[in-house]
Amino acid sequence: MEIRNIAIIAHVDHGKTTLTDAIMRQTGMVEEGVSMDSNDLEKERGITIYSKNTSIFYKGTKINIVDTPGHSDFGSEVERVLRSIDTVLLVVDAQEGPMPQTRFVLKKSLELGLKPIVVINKIDKPAARPDVVHEMVLELFLELGANNEQIDFPTVYAIGREGIAKKNLSDESKDLMPLLDVVLEHVPPVTASLDVPVRLQPFNLAYDNFLGRLAIARVYEGTLKNGQEVFVTKMNGGKYKGKITKLYTFEGIKRVETAETVAGDIVMIAGLPEIYIGDTVAGSETSEPLPAQH
Repeated sequence: MEIRNIAIIAHVDHGKTTLTDAIMRQTGMVEEGVSMDSNDLEKERGITIYSKNTSIFYKGTKINIVDTPGHSDFGSEVERVLRSIDTVLLVVDAQEGPMPQTRFVLKKSLELGLKPIVVINKIDKPAARPDVVHEMVLELFLELGANNEQIDFPTVYAIGREGIAKKNLSDESKDLMPLLDVVLEHVPPVTASLDVPVRLQPFNLAYDNFLGRLAIARVYEGTLKNGQEVFVTKMNGGKYKGKITKLYTFEGIKRVETAETVAGDIVMIAGLPEIYIGDTVAGSETSEPLPAQH
């Protein structure tokens, strides 16, 4: 199965979580009324995750989605997520246009070489001005030094709370499938070697009352198996041996225990109590640590 990894970024209150919730409902991953911001879900079995992870399945493709904080106080968390995914959906309010946090998250995305997909949201607002906002976003790309490929960004127009998206303002639409089609069209599937020792790197941490510290990580190479012995290279160069005691992938907002997963996927692992963000987990003691840009 092909895998795509994306993050949804935006200024606070521009609708990214609402958009994510609607995507999950329409792809059958959650029931009506369930939200990425549901405290009950975070409290299930005592687990706490600050950036919410989810995944959907669409046209034979698994799309991992990370919903990031929109407030500038969480800037470092946003940057960690951006280093772990393949592209971003930049959500911008059709009335307000780009705001300070829009600038921050876009600047980080462009610096990392990502090619954003722009979603102009809330086009049903009485004072919405989607064409003007599109030009404002283009000017911001130019101002932030985007290259030619990044400037040629695809744009989708949406009403997140109604679960509607369209490629052109004049199009008829009844769901968010046009947005998902743009993701499949513009985000290349993950390609990575499977016949090499596994290498992965945490970009977020969680805690479980039963399992202790959990790491949420992007698998960059190889195949990771539950029960596998691994070597952890710390950011300071230290190294220790550990064992994966639980391995999970994401289906919707649920973590699902699995026997193994492959390069390109986003996983949650238990069994490494000293793991921290930025450490490299590898299946071979001789594996090189992942470079800083990851």
